[in-house]
Amino acid sequence: MASLMDNLVKVLEEENAQYERLVELAKDKKQAIISADVDGLEKVTEQEQLVSGVLRNLGIRRDAVLKDMSDVLGKNFEEMTITKLVGYLEQQPKEQERLSEVRAKILTTGNQMQEWNRRNEELLNQALEMVEFDLTLFKSMRQAPETANYNRDACNTGDLLGGSGFDAKQ
Repeated sequence: MASLMDNLVKVLEEENAQYERLVELAKDKKQAIISADVDGLEKVTEQEQLVSGVLRNLGIRRDAVLKDMSDVLGKNFEEMTITKLVGYLEQQPKEQERLSEVRAKILTTGNQMQEWNRRNEELLNQALEMVEFDLTLFKSMRQAPETANYNRDACNTGDLLGGSGFDAKQ
């Protein structure tokens, strides 16, 4: 059981390190969004995908260790969580404390990551609103105003004035 606990703590610490890396990448992403650096944003996204792949592999390793631990403890793997495992370790306070500390670190890092993702989402939404505003502005600049011409049925004909600038002759 001690070697399983060491393996679990090691995997959880590695996961926390990867989540901390995602927090750092989120900070870089914020800077890329603010400065409208599309190439920088693309590079950050590629790095995030690499970290996500590492996290996926660590998750598989974590689940394998938890499955082994649930077998040793005689518990159902489907219901096994780190929090429940901490509760099962009442007879081993040292192991219980190690696991609690790692769990707390991961939760703190996860909350930081969630906050940075929320901020970056907000920045991206604002950037999209600005792009939409710019596109609308450019469209309206190229479109001439409608005339006040009406047909027999008193409906606006939708005729446009000349859109080529001034009509003055020189």
